Amino acid sequence: MQTNNKLVSRTELVRILENIRKEKKRVVFTNGCFDILHAGHIDLLEKAKSYGDYLVVGLNSDSSVRKIKGPHRPIFPEIDRARLLAALEAVNYVVFFDEETPYEILRQLRPDVLIKGGDYQIDEIVGQDFIPEVKVVPLVEGKSTTGIIAKILSESE
Repeated sequence: MQTNNKLVSRTELVRILENIRKEKKRVVFTNGCFDILHAGHIDLLEKAKSYGDYLVVGLNSDSSVRKIKGPHRPIFPEIDRARLLAALEAVNYVVFFDEETPYEILRQLRPDVLIKGGDYQIDEIVGQDFIPEVKVVPLVEGKSTTGIIAKILSESE
């Protein structure tokens, strides 16, 4: 499967998910910056996929990442991050969002399951009030983009 088929607009994804729902398939959603893709991300995505039939990844746009992480992030531009995610077997669709939180895109896509990493509590997760099933996947210890960046910076001094 070509990765470009997995990179879709929000409008296109709404249509795709309507057809998936007609087949009684479960749609799983997770989101994040996914800047400097690492083993912890892969673990999260593979576990997320295990909760349903289709995995949709909401990817923070470059402007959204800057709002959340600061002016020096993202390290990689959104199209590169999207292509890396789309190349993964576990990921069915990648869609950008510009907002700081995925609230609006969750409202539009209405996934069956929402997955977040273990640094969240259920009551802190945006969308937990209207998504039918919300799961927290434990993080892989020692694997984080912030940690990778800190290590690179400390070793370059």
